[in-house]
Amino acid sequence: MNTFLRNLSPSQQVGLLFVLVFGILAAISVAAFVMSLKDTHEDDLHSQKLKEFNGVLRTSWLMSTVFWIGWTLGETVATVLFGLVAFFALREFITLSPTRQGDHRSLVLAFFVVLPVQFALVITRRFDLVTVFIPVYVFLAIPVVSALADDPQRFLERNAKLQWGIMVCVYGISHVPALMLLKFPNYEGKNAFLVFFLVFVVQSCMIVEYLVGRRLQRPPSAPNVSKSFNWTSWLIAVVAASLLGGLLAGLTPFKPAQAVAMAFIACVSGSLGHLVMKALKRDRGIPNWGKRGVGVTGASGLLDRVDALCFGAPIFFHSVRWYFGL
Repeated sequence: MNTFLRNLSPSQQVGLLFVLVFGILAAISVAAFVMSLKDTHEDDLHSQKLKEFNGVLRTSWLMSTVFWIGWTLGETVATVLFGLVAFFALREFITLSPTRQGDHRSLVLAFFVVLPVQFALVITRRFDLVTVFIPVYVFLAIPVVSALADDPQRFLERNAKLQWGIMVCVYGISHVPALMLLKFPNYEGKNAFLVFFLVFVVQSCMIVEYLVGRRLQRPPSAPNVSKSFNWTSWLIAVVAASLLGGLLAGLTPFKPAQAVAMAFIACVSGSLGHLVMKALKRDRGIPNWGKRGVGVTGASGLLDRVDALCFGAPIFFHSVRWYFGL
């Protein structure tokens, strides 16, 4: 299969993937609709799990659509598109984190300086600066700006929340388009498939975890954070999605074993990152970043759709860059 995929031209690979991916998503969507009809009279736990699955499915549709838009419009436009995603994700995060008047300067710095500079560094392929700009320079600058605002009340907590939001929403998401700008030998014009690979294996892991958990009915491993997460379902999902990544090696610059390893890294970091974001939601006292399909911040629950990528993308990007010496 990998030999067959590698022998196809980029346009043929795109056409095949378009049919395959959206065909699978359509089939799963129909199956989910049928399950919702059967579960109409089930208990609340089943209904809640079905809602969570539908959320994962909507995320899969969104990420797949973003992939095709990015492929069609080119690297620069795709990077700007993900910059907008980061902007609205950060807006959603900050809206649910109490701020004071003394934080206004720091917020302006985050939205209108840090975010555009980070994505500008991505577009210009300054990956060494992409790596350290936020966790080093910005993390030191934010508390300085806050201190100059002369408001010490809950100073540490306020700055930690803003730094965490920038790290997840800006730093994490910026590494998705950065994958399209890596230069692999003999892989010109195909880097968007790395974004597809990352999104596909992470979302497959999330879907398999839900389906296996629904079948096994194991007690949750962290019930105060997630009623659906358990280690058995998680491990099965990670292994299954990693093997699926091996089957997609022909679309990537990886050999099959390398594709399995990279998919494993992406699935572990993405799925556990999703769990971390659930813990943040519990801390904020909300069930979802967006409620009933309408975001409480006007962003339609965007963080629910990209939270796994916020964690998976930077770890996947730096693992690939380190292993291949790019």
